[in-house]
Amino acid sequence: MKIMKKKFKSLLAIFLVLAFVLTGCGNSKKDSGKSSDSGSKQESSTGKNENAENKGNIVGEQMGGGVLVENEGEPIKGGTFRVGIPTDSPFKGIFNNALYDDNYDWTIIGPTMYGSANSGESLELRDSGAEKFEWDEKAKTATIKLSDSFKWNDGKPVTAKDIIINYLIIGHKDYPGVRYDDDMINIVGMEEYHDGKTQDISGVKEVDEKTVQISFKEWKPAIKWGAGIWHEPTNYEQVKDIAIKNIISSDPIRKNPKSAGPFYISNVVPGQSVEFSANEHFWGGKPKIDKVVMEVVPSSQILASLKSGKYDYIAGGAPSDTFKEISQLKGYKVARMQDMAYTYLGFKLGKWDKAKGEVVVDPNAKMADVNLRKAMGYAIDNNAVGEKFYLGYRSQAKSVVIPIFKDYYDDSLKGYNYDPEKAKQLLDEAGYKDVDNDGMREDKNGKPLVIKFASMSGGEIAEPLSAYYIQCWKEIGLNVELTGGRLIEFNAFYDKLKNDDPEIDVFQGAWGVGTNPDPSGLFSKNASFNYYRYTNPEMQQALDKIADGKTSDEERAQAYKDFAKVMEDNVPLIPTLYRESLTPINKRVKKFDTRYVQDLNKDDFRWNEIELTAEQPMKE
Repeated sequence: MKIMKKKFKSLLAIFLVLAFVLTGCGNSKKDSGKSSDSGSKQESSTGKNENAENKGNIVGEQMGGGVLVENEGEPIKGGTFRVGIPTDSPFKGIFNNALYDDNYDWTIIGPTMYGSANSGESLELRDSGAEKFEWDEKAKTATIKLSDSFKWNDGKPVTAKDIIINYLIIGHKDYPGVRYDDDMINIVGMEEYHDGKTQDISGVKEVDEKTVQISFKEWKPAIKWGAGIWHEPTNYEQVKDIAIKNIISSDPIRKNPKSAGPFYISNVVPGQSVEFSANEHFWGGKPKIDKVVMEVVPSSQILASLKSGKYDYIAGGAPSDTFKEISQLKGYKVARMQDMAYTYLGFKLGKWDKAKGEVVVDPNAKMADVNLRKAMGYAIDNNAVGEKFYLGYRSQAKSVVIPIFKDYYDDSLKGYNYDPEKAKQLLDEAGYKDVDNDGMREDKNGKPLVIKFASMSGGEIAEPLSAYYIQCWKEIGLNVELTGGRLIEFNAFYDKLKNDDPEIDVFQGAWGVGTNPDPSGLFSKNASFNYYRYTNPEMQQALDKIADGKTSDEERAQAYKDFAKVMEDNVPLIPTLYRESLTPINKRVKKFDTRYVQDLNKDDFRWNEIELTAEQPMKE
């Protein structure tokens, strides 16, 4: 009976979402000629709708920066902290800060193997018990000083070589990762090393065994937020003799990397689970629990696994299609917080030139006409998506600079509100017309226009949401089909983007922006993460202004707004939704802190502080 009930609820959820799709893309046909937010206003996404108001065990302010969760009970000695990772794909298993390239691997290693710096009041790097930072803007240098208590899990000290090896890996011509970018090129001597002209990097110096100094060509304010600062160590002795072209598949990266964080890897089931043991030499203090076990959980099984008390914590937050149910779970508190992320629709507008390390815009790309891109944005009601698909925990995005960066966010931007008549007008003016009267528009030359749309699989919402987008575009006369005829598995999706698959014209993605507000890493002409493969002089000029250490605070704030406006006008991507996450934390966990900014007078909360008050997670 329980299985049948669960299956019925899943089918009911899909039916309700599909009902929304089939009723059209706006709130009603009657209002389709207007720019309409009726029934899905922005404020309803901040906790004022019927679903979000019934918040059950949810703790934390709406759109807040995290919360401290505390529970009653006397801690037991030791125990195992159990973590579920909601994904329908296996994780890659690249357990290294300089080499990983997706959020799932970082979800695994971030809180267990890393965390040597604290976050400052504005999320900048702040001194910790492991490291101290010195900034010299005039000399254009940054200095990292390692404490004597900063040790590997075998008890040996972390040294300057363990920091410098990151630069030698990332800057190498055979580097297989994605982080050789403008920030790295800004380091003195990096380009010469990358080109094979030198054996080391002149701007990265070992001052002594515990001190590293990095010299920059230009001082950028973002350096204090980590631009070009690789302060997390990679064990030099483990990787020094491995050829860079082979390093990503080596055992010290995949199986047995040494850790300077609170835990170290003790067992890996590739793609499925990782077991961590306590690092008794951790600089922040020996962990109070014995182990951490992280494992992949298909999205469809998250709710059932929480009801049965299988996990203490769902890393990265629960899938949005479980929000209503998890808010009522008696064995959990649910931390509500603003995600430092946004969802977007991206357009493929060129290719990546690997030899030059830059994007090359193709003026003849299928999506090259800016009005075609704008029309696809105006065709979608993002407020309605936030309400009906995400229970009001997502809201329309208006800028690629997210609101949490309040000094740089431009609240005057309008974004792409639902306006299908405007979308149709733009297409008419651009020359995309229905020549053969079949209801679908042809291209400017009167030839069939088929737009290939790539979207990821995973969870119950993915398929009906992609169907909704396609229906919206159909209603303005655009023939849009899924790339390959189906949703794409997570790893394959990003492989296609990185390799500029010609079968992708439009794609739905999401960016986690991190604590550094500088968007250069996602939009610069030299950023491999620039998956839209677009740049122009105005866009790059604004990015350069943001990065320029000579600009005043007021000029820099204006440069952020200039950049956001250039993005809105040129539309290489359309930000669609700002996000909130709901993270279930079992009530046997004594304390768990999800805040971005914590007590500035002491070290941030880390997993070595986790204590459990029972042998097993609490059930329903």
